Amino acid sequence: MKFNNKVIWITGASSGIGKSLAITLSKYDCKLIVSARRTEELEKLKGLCKNPDLVYVLPLDLANTDTMKSIANKAISAFGSIDILVNNGGISQRSSIIETSIAVDRKLMEVDYLGTVALSKALLPHFVAKQYGHYVVVSSLMGKFSSPLRSAYCGAKHALHGFFDAMRLEHDKDNVKVTMICPGFVNTNVARNALTADGSKQGDQDEMTENGLDVDVFVQKMITAIRKEKFEAYIGKFEKFGVFVKRLSPRLIHKLVLRSKFR
Repeated sequence: MKFNNKVIWITGASSGIGKSLAITLSKYDCKLIVSARRTEELEKLKGLCKNPDLVYVLPLDLANTDTMKSIANKAISAFGSIDILVNNGGISQRSSIIETSIAVDRKLMEVDYLGTVALSKALLPHFVAKQYGHYVVVSSLMGKFSSPLRSAYCGAKHALHGFFDAMRLEHDKDNVKVTMICPGFVNTNVARNALTADGSKQGDQDEMTENGLDVDVFVQKMITAIRKEKFEAYIGKFEKFGVFVKRLSPRLIHKLVLRSKFR
């Protein structure tokens, strides 16, 4: 698949993976729709892209699921069509299960799972009508195996895999593609912005996140996976092998995670 002249919609585009992805894809002469809550940051991002005139800023809050149909219509109207939706927006969490307010669990499910599902469902009739569309969903290795202090995050990411596996099956006949991108540790602000037990931001960077893949290196690998229309792509350093270890032995991955710095 080539990206030239494709219309690509990226959520969570104001920072981190989404920002780097938008800047990189703009070099392919794509038409981009960039979404996040912070309009000011999106406008700054637009100025960093190769062809700002081909970038449409569309503010979006994934927590407001009732607005997704109208926002999807605005996105389609921007360039007349959408080819790829990159579901990148979301938040993380760092706190023990016993201390975490149920409100935090609910927040993670509303944003990371239900927000992504609502937006994807709102765009689905467009993909079916044109008999082509590609969902790219930024999940996590934590959507394949879990680790301590991330229970709500793991739950939401696991749920995404269940939903989008069904999406891929139901709409294979409509030429609708699904690529699940599963990052390991990537050096972004995801840990600093992670919610703690009471819903406040952690504020600090995790050691493993700090030493994770450079975000631009990650994005190049992500783009390769999108181009190849992979079902799933595990992108990280040593931690990505946890997916294969779990397939062989759930007990072994349990022991390895307990001994690791995932905590």
